[in-house]
Amino acid sequence: MSRVVIKAENLTKQFVLRHNRGGLKKFLGLFDAQYRERAETFTAVSDVSFSLHKGDSLALVGHNGSGKSTLLQLVSRILVPTSGRLTTVGRVAPLIEIGVGFHPELTGEENIYLNASLFGLSNKEVRSRFNDIVDFSDLGDFIDIPVKNYSSGMYMRLGFSVAVHVEPQVLLADEVLAVGDEAFKHKCHERIRTMQDDGMALILVTHAVEEGKEFCQRYLTLEHGRMTEHGYY
Repeated sequence: MSRVVIKAENLTKQFVLRHNRGGLKKFLGLFDAQYRERAETFTAVSDVSFSLHKGDSLALVGHNGSGKSTLLQLVSRILVPTSGRLTTVGRVAPLIEIGVGFHPELTGEENIYLNASLFGLSNKEVRSRFNDIVDFSDLGDFIDIPVKNYSSGMYMRLGFSVAVHVEPQVLLADEVLAVGDEAFKHKCHERIRTMQDDGMALILVTHAVEEGKEFCQRYLTLEHGRMTEHGYY
């Protein structure tokens, strides 16, 4: 049986929302409790469990605000769970938000080294893959300008190209492939399929049912942070 690369056990993430009072009410709060700052707890993800083996693929589906993106950030370790346990094996590459992991003042070339280093690659390893990363991105001479001048599509090209060339065991994608032209999206889709054939696991956040079926064997539905369905397409 193939090895487990991700195991989530009862993951829960809560945020504390503070309702600050300003002006006169803030002053009155010094003397009267009813005017003091109020805080409430918001549960974005509640008691979610699943596991992913090498080569598995899972679509996270649900309405906006259902907790999909928060769950993906927990799996990528961008966020720390309030409770529960997460185990990951191997390199996990998140494509969660366009521009994350890039410095706007640095060039595309400099950001390749920066971003790849966040995945644990040495400068020597990046140099050996640099030309392939640039070629796949189709950025051409734009690789030499600061990324603050990039469009969202250019950011996505560079981010995706770095992510797939660090050879992750798990790829996390949060609808970022919705950005860009059709030709590049097709190239991305083909690369994902090839990597899946080679044993890479995939977690994909999507609103599109057909996209989920195209890339994923299983689905997990979230509603108000809770898992309501988990099965096979």
